[in-house]
Amino acid sequence: MVVLVTGANGQLGQAIKFVSEKYSQIDFVFCSSNDLDITNKKNCLEVFSLHQPKFCINAAAYTAVDKAESESEKAHLINVVGSKNIAEVCKEFGSILLHVSTDFVFDGNNTKPYSEESVPNPTGVYGQTKLDGEKAIQETLEHYFILRTSWVYSQFANNFMKTMLRLASERETLSVVNDQIGTPTNAVDLADALITLVLKTQDPEYTNKHFFGIYNFSNEGQCSWYEFAKKIFEIRNVTINLLPIPTSSFPTPAKRPSFSVLDKSKIKQNFNLQINKWEDSLIATLKDFY
Repeated sequence: MVVLVTGANGQLGQAIKFVSEKYSQIDFVFCSSNDLDITNKKNCLEVFSLHQPKFCINAAAYTAVDKAESESEKAHLINVVGSKNIAEVCKEFGSILLHVSTDFVFDGNNTKPYSEESVPNPTGVYGQTKLDGEKAIQETLEHYFILRTSWVYSQFANNFMKTMLRLASERETLSVVNDQIGTPTNAVDLADALITLVLKTQDPEYTNKHFFGIYNFSNEGQCSWYEFAKKIFEIRNVTINLLPIPTSSFPTPAKRPSFSVLDKSKIKQNFNLQINKWEDSLIATLKDFY
C-alpha cells in the first residue's frame, strides 16, 4: 500500500517521516516541493502516475499567517489551487486524500470548543485560503478526510516551542500574549492520527461505514500562548522573566482567533482514537529531543 506525502520537508512532513518507521505495512513516498509542486497539475499527474498511491496525505501548505496578508496570491495558489490540483489527481487515480487544515477557518469568537459543524468565518487571508482549499476538495471528491488542527509544534522545522527556547537563550525578559486560547498540537501526534485513519480506512468495519469528511484533531486541553511558553520553560528548567501581555500590545498584520479550541469528539468516537494531553506530549518532546 503506497501512501504519498506532499510537503515532506515541512514540519508535519518531517513528523510523518519520523513515525513512518513504525508502520512497515505502508510504503511511504515522501515528496518535497521540488519533487511534487502541488500548484503544477501536470507535475502532480506525473508523480501520481509514477507511484500510483492508494492514499495521499497533503501536508503541503502556505502557513505564514502574517505574510499571507501581503502575499495573498501566493497563499491562494498553494492553499486553494494546490489543494484543488491534488484533489483532482486523487480522483483520477482513485487515491484517498487526507488533507490538513487549520483552526484559522474560525473567527475565534466562540466560548466553547469548535465542532466540525461550527460555521467557519476566517478573519484573514491565511484562514480564508485554507477554507477555500477545503471547499475545493469537497467539490471535487466524494470520499476525503480533512483534519483541522491548531498550534502545531515539534522538534522539526520552525515553531513556537523552538522560538521560545531560542529567545530564552538570547534574552532575560520575554513577553507573550495571554488572551488567545487554543491547544498546542504535537506534529508527531498529528502524524500518528493521520496514519491511523489510513489504516482504519482499510478495515472493512470502517470502510463500510464510510467515515469520511471533516475532523478536528489537536492534543487535549487548552491554554494561552503565555501558559504554553511557561510550561516549556518549566519543563526545561529555564529561568526567564516571562510577562503576560494582551494581544493589543503585540499587533500583527493578521488577526488571530482569540479562542480556537477544537472539539475532538467525532474523531475519538469514530476511530476509537486516544489523544494525549498537550502537556504530556510537550514533556515527551522536550525530554526525548532536547
